[in-house]
Amino acid sequence: MVSIAVNKNRDNVAMLGIGAYRPERVVSNEEVCEVLDSTPEWIYDRTGVRNRRWISGDETLQSIAAAAGERAIVNSGIDRSKIGTLILATSSWLMLTPHGAPKVANDLGLNGIAAFDLTSGCGGFGYGLGVAADLIRAGSTEYVLLIGAETMTVGLDPTDRGTAMIFGDGAGAVVVGPSEENGISPTVWGSDGENASAISQDVDFLTYMEKAQALQGTDPAIEPVGRMSLRMEGPRVFRWAAVTLPRALSTALEVSGVSKEDIEVFIPHQANARINELMKKNLGLADDVPVANDIENTGNTSAASIPLAMEEMLVTGKAKGGQTALLLGFGAGLSYAGQVVTLPPAPAEASFAVDAVE
Repeated sequence: MVSIAVNKNRDNVAMLGIGAYRPERVVSNEEVCEVLDSTPEWIYDRTGVRNRRWISGDETLQSIAAAAGERAIVNSGIDRSKIGTLILATSSWLMLTPHGAPKVANDLGLNGIAAFDLTSGCGGFGYGLGVAADLIRAGSTEYVLLIGAETMTVGLDPTDRGTAMIFGDGAGAVVVGPSEENGISPTVWGSDGENASAISQDVDFLTYMEKAQALQGTDPAIEPVGRMSLRMEGPRVFRWAAVTLPRALSTALEVSGVSKEDIEVFIPHQANARINELMKKNLGLADDVPVANDIENTGNTSAASIPLAMEEMLVTGKAKGGQTALLLGFGAGLSYAGQVVTLPPAPAEASFAVDAVE
């Protein structure tokens, strides 16, 4: 029998640099309420959101993903020629074919490397971080550029109270690679397909195309085709989160070998400020452990929310590079993914005006 070679593995992996891109347009609760039947105060009280970013002008998912990725590469100090894999975590790339990662890689001068999209809703960054770390540990690649990028507003119904007030657009990225000390724990992840319809696109592509074809030749002002939109059953998602996430957080700590007393920063998915504070309390983290609150001025950016929140905390000094942080992403699927990590160094350049958020 012939002997087939195996990859040389690397045990210790960490996030080496972070970058982010926040769209130029800032959309306040007041502006959202010009269309949505709500009030700015009600939105903030229920979600913790005051403002969010929406793409405008020539900004696209591809352009913001590339911008965040470029900043992460620069901040990591790693020569881009060493990056062998690009993972694009997104649920809002507009085409099934071609997928987005190869195009983003080309924009970054990385054409030819392994590049693929990963779709796991709001848990996408956590899933991507787990895949990136394990690819490196297995010896399949040396450095990975992981980008979480979303343009959620492209698929939103601005009159839907369940989604329109929550979501925003943005991109965050990290370079993952070998390190002297391990900085990414094993990933704790899971899914619940039984409750998957709680967060769902309201029509599949085939049905949408058939509807559009049936309406050909009609007046769109009278019989509009409409748009595919995201729908969410908030109470149903909250019930799932209340049961599933505390267990996921406890398990993430257990498999990491880190105690809750060692956690210095908590960075959960930016879905709802009230849920995040409740998770911190239920987990028993110390009162002085800072909790990411990027949702206040960025909204829920799905797979981009954790790297964006991480960047905001590092830039504003709420967290510091080298600290131990607990991450947890959760959402569509329904799915979740969490890790204990060592935070990367603070980026040299912020993706927003610091004085605007202090």
